[in-house]
Amino acid sequence: MLASHADRERTVDVLRAGFAEGRLDQQELERRVARAYQARTVADLALLVSDLPQGPVPQTAPVQYVAPMAPATFLPRPPKTNEKAVGAMVCGVLCLATGGLTGIPAVILGHTARAEIRRTGDAGDTYALTGLVLGWLSTVGWALLIMLMILAAGV
Repeated sequence: MLASHADRERTVDVLRAGFAEGRLDQQELERRVARAYQARTVADLALLVSDLPQGPVPQTAPVQYVAPMAPATFLPRPPKTNEKAVGAMVCGVLCLATGGLTGIPAVILGHTARAEIRRTGDAGDTYALTGLVLGWLSTVGWALLIMLMILAAGV
């Protein structure tokens, strides 16, 4: 069974008691304490105090079988996707269908989403960048088209 911090501390207490009674010298105490803090199992700890009157550290609970958990149990959760980034991408994609009306909202949402993503560490930077690019392309394209129409009407 793997040793806990409490198991290690109990072992160090037994070692210090043995030192206080004169059963261990300072060098032996320091060596055993260092080994106690590096021990991985309760059996390793029991060996360190087996020659002392307090004996091995008693196990507090019987050894029980623990079913293995799914590997994903200990993985950190991925960061949440920024909602404004998703909105920027949706507006950017809809630019063609709406005749460019969603281009400016895509640009605004894209810039605010990227600022929030940098500040909070959320996911979705690619969505925000996609919305920004499509929004700017739509806005610049419509601006050029309007300018060309004005120039053509003036000639």
